[in-house]
Formats: sequence, C-alpha cells, structure tokens
Amino acid sequence: MNELFSLNGRSVWVLGGAGYLGGALVTLLSEMGVRVLCIDLADRAKAFLVAHGLGENVVPVSLDATDLDAVSSFVTKEIMDNGCPDGFVNLTFASTSKAFEELTTGEFDEANHGGITAVFHISRLVGQAMAARSQGSIVLCASMYGLVAPYPSVYKKPMNKNPIEYGVGKAAIRHMAKYMAVHWAEQQVRCNVIAPGPFPNPAVQSQHPDFIERLEARVPMKRIGQPREIAGTVAFLLSDAATYITGQTIVVDGGWTCW
Repeated sequence: MNELFSLNGRSVWVLGGAGYLGGALVTLLSEMGVRVLCIDLADRAKAFLVAHGLGENVVPVSLDATDLDAVSSFVTKEIMDNGCPDGFVNLTFASTSKAFEELTTGEFDEANHGGITAVFHISRLVGQAMAARSQGSIVLCASMYGLVAPYPSVYKKPMNKNPIEYGVGKAAIRHMAKYMAVHWAEQQVRCNVIAPGPFPNPAVQSQHPDFIERLEARVPMKRIGQPREIAGTVAFLLSDAATYITGQTIVVDGGWTCW
C-alpha cells in the first residue's frame, strides 16, 4: 500500500512552484523524497527555497512561461541534461482582474496567451518527451470558475467579480487535459486537472476579511481551502495510486460546485 502512494526518488517539475498553492506542493514533494524543479518568474523560486530552507533535492528555475521560445529552450536543455521528469504540474494562470465592461479585446487575447496557449505549449513539449518513454503524469490547474460562474453576492464593491478571461481559460484547460489524455493514453502518459475552489491568498485574507466571510458562507463546509489540500490531491495524481485515472478533473472546493 505504501508503494502505491510513494513518490520517493521521482522527479517532478512544478511550474508556478513559488506561488501560494505551488509552494505547498513543492514543500510536500520535497518531504516525500522527490527531486523537484521549482519553476517561477524572475527569482521567485530561489527566494522561496531560501525562505523555507528546502534541501538540495529542490532546484530553483527562473522562467517566464509566456515566452514560448525560452520555454522550448529550457525544456530541451533540461531533458537533455537531467532526463524527462516523471511528473509535470502547471499551476500558472493569467488574468487582468478587470471588470467585464472594462476588459479590452486585446487584454482578453493576452490573458488567453498566458492562460491557454502557454499551458498548451509547455505541456505538449513535456508530454511528448514522456510519451517517448511510455510513462508520465501531467497535472494541470483549472478552477471552480472553469465549471461555474462567479456567485454575484460574494463580490461587493470595491471588488470585481472573478474576471471572465480567467474562467474561460480554466474551462479550456479542462478540455485540453481530456484531449491530451486520450492522445497519449496508449503511451501511458496521464493528464488530469485539479480545480481549486476558494483558496484566497494571505493578502486577500488579511485585507478583505468581509469577503472571506462571504466566501465561507457560500461553501458547504463553511471554510476556505488550505494549500496543503491542493498539494495532497496533486501528489495523489502523480502517484501510482492514480495510474488508471486520466482525463479527469478533481474539484477541490469544499462542495462549492455541489449547489
């Protein structure tokens, strides 16, 4: 039974690894004996590792996932130097945070580049390398807002509703995973999705306590999610306990989308 859930000795890339949810995942994987590439913008990954005192099995990488040429070069070089990863997790997102009426078509397109095109590009590159060796697990990140629209009464001025381009991008991620799951199924490369519910970051929790109260009131479990609850779900999908699960979206939302 322990072998089913063990990730000891495996290699996993986590894109967005220095973020609120990504940091919890990188920490958990490190504790499980995984060699982790913590990939994020600028020096965020390095700063995260220093701040949390993570060991030598976590390697910081600076990469802008929207720079497609840089991504191609990184994937090629990393695989050539250290081999194809056993798992790849993409926790990135793109959003303008603008109100529906104020969003321009150019901004909508730019968000789609970061939220859809960039995810497709790096996932295809990594997935092809996994398929060549007939093994691998990809986990993409959607959202409850890729399944349902924002609940209006939760958002009150000066806050805007969760923006449309974010939800559109996350809905696209769910179908992207289904397509890739079928495309690489015979090569035993799995592709699944996690869809977090309300996981507001610490800044939002601190600055908007009334918003957090409204969120919690809407959740059947009457609380917001904790980062470790995303990390545990992703670790499961990367493990051998999930080897017959592919093309699925696991919604981690405390029951929000059950209403």
